[in-house]
Amino acid sequence: MNFVLPGRFVIPEVVTTHFHLKLGDRVADFGAGNGFFLKSLSEAVGPEGKVYACEIQKGLVEKLGDFARLNALSNIHPLWCDLEEVGGIKLQSNALDAGILVNTLFQFELKEAALAEIYRVLRPGGVLHVIDWTESFGGLGPQQRDVIIKEQAVALCESAQFILESEFVAGEHHYGFTVRKV
Repeated sequence: MNFVLPGRFVIPEVVTTHFHLKLGDRVADFGAGNGFFLKSLSEAVGPEGKVYACEIQKGLVEKLGDFARLNALSNIHPLWCDLEEVGGIKLQSNALDAGILVNTLFQFELKEAALAEIYRVLRPGGVLHVIDWTESFGGLGPQQRDVIIKEQAVALCESAQFILESEFVAGEHHYGFTVRKV
């Protein structure tokens, strides 16, 4: 989503500061879409880090590759992934330091399967930062019936063996929290 109003919607440059990424980290944007977070993630992990742009729509994977090349972001690696399938993320187990799941959890049909697959690719001690809609807002985001409230999202993550670590402000119409793989 490219629609951003200061203070109202998710601003990658602001929200990424809550992720506490370090130079050299390996991070994935699960459901990268049009690459809204990629530049911020790329800068946070530096040239020695890696950012995997995981996306199920093959046309978007190609566009993410074009975006990385056009912006000289050599640490971005687009990947076609099906997060709802075992082995659907084409990375080895325990490969990542961190992952982000932004405005994507509500879209999964198999939420538990997707979280289990994300858990698989995070290293022990790795973190997942979840941001999603608190409401259906003016035709943006999910329909009201599809909204996953924060408490439900946390419970889904905990049932996937993640431990809630912290919460952060993600925008007026979003919640944000971090869970850790033990």
